[in-house]
Amino acid sequence: MRIVLQRVTRAAVSVGGETVGAFDGPGLVALVGVTHDDDAAVAARLAEKTWTLRLLAGERSCADLAAPVLAVSQFTLYGDARRGRRPSWSAAAPGPVSEPLFDAYVQALRDLGARVETGRFGAEMQVELVNDGPFTVILDSAELERPRRSS
Repeated sequence: MRIVLQRVTRAAVSVGGETVGAFDGPGLVALVGVTHDDDAAVAARLAEKTWTLRLLAGERSCADLAAPVLAVSQFTLYGDARRGRRPSWSAAAPGPVSEPLFDAYVQALRDLGARVETGRFGAEMQVELVNDGPFTVILDSAELERPRRSS
């Protein structure tokens, strides 16, 4: 699972001109991509990381401030553009695999106490946000398993 977290002052997602998720005030936008070997345990681990990572002002987390999260599914995070001019999406899990895992990530956040807004899985969405900083962090389940590099 790969998640791009952006610290924002407000965010909204709409489908066909209808706003389906939004918040005003500090929080995070989580763009979530799922790959073939992800499972519910990975979703829960990254939800906890999202909720407790100190990315907001004053080195505080969403958990510290009860700040909201806007979660949007984004299979393109697993795009591979190494060859040619057209990205390959083969590393992205198909909808029947990725939708339940995206839902598991959202539910795990809610179980931790998060207010979570979402888009509509598989829909063409318009995401509006105001970056704060900008401050962006990428969480990758494959990277979290590796030991830290020494400096």
